Amino acid sequence: MTANKIIGQPDAGGITPISSRIAYENRWLKIREDIIKYPNHLDGMFGVVERNEFAVILPLNNENSEKMVTLIRQYRYPVGEFMWELPMGMWELKPDATPEMVAAGELEEETGLRAKNMIHAGSFYQGAGYSTQKGHVFLATNLTQHTTKREATEQNMTCHTVPLIQFEKMIETGEIKCMVTIAAFCLLRSKRLI
Repeated sequence: MTANKIIGQPDAGGITPISSRIAYENRWLKIREDIIKYPNHLDGMFGVVERNEFAVILPLNNENSEKMVTLIRQYRYPVGEFMWELPMGMWELKPDATPEMVAAGELEEETGLRAKNMIHAGSFYQGAGYSTQKGHVFLATNLTQHTTKREATEQNMTCHTVPLIQFEKMIETGEIKCMVTIAAFCLLRSKRLI
């Protein structure tokens, strides 16, 4: 169980965990089943997906006075579609890595880009109704191109640099369906970083 959940003691929301067990586990996630009691004494159950924190990076460069964004496109097996996304990932084998380390590493791994400037814009929970996973949003600028370092399972991934205005249009038209990509863009835009 997470540190703020103690069997038999109400949490901040007044929900009391009665029992907890790991229903499934692999190197990327754990699925926990908690039997709970609501503050109104109703019995309930939560299936909770535990995952390490991740980083999502918006790589932004200027080419001939035009802002350019680097995206990746990859096949996502669970939904059966190729998806346009910002570079992102987590380091399941290095759970103590800082968000900045993960962001720099994932950016180079997936795109081959290295950033002289990396701004941490904020964080959010990917699916707080079912998961503990927290994401950190970064803006990467002053980019230089190097070689990608993709994992063997990422061989269907391709990298594409598009004008910022085209990236925004891809969100508007629904061509970009990745919730994390859209949320990261909205956070960066709301902070007037792009």
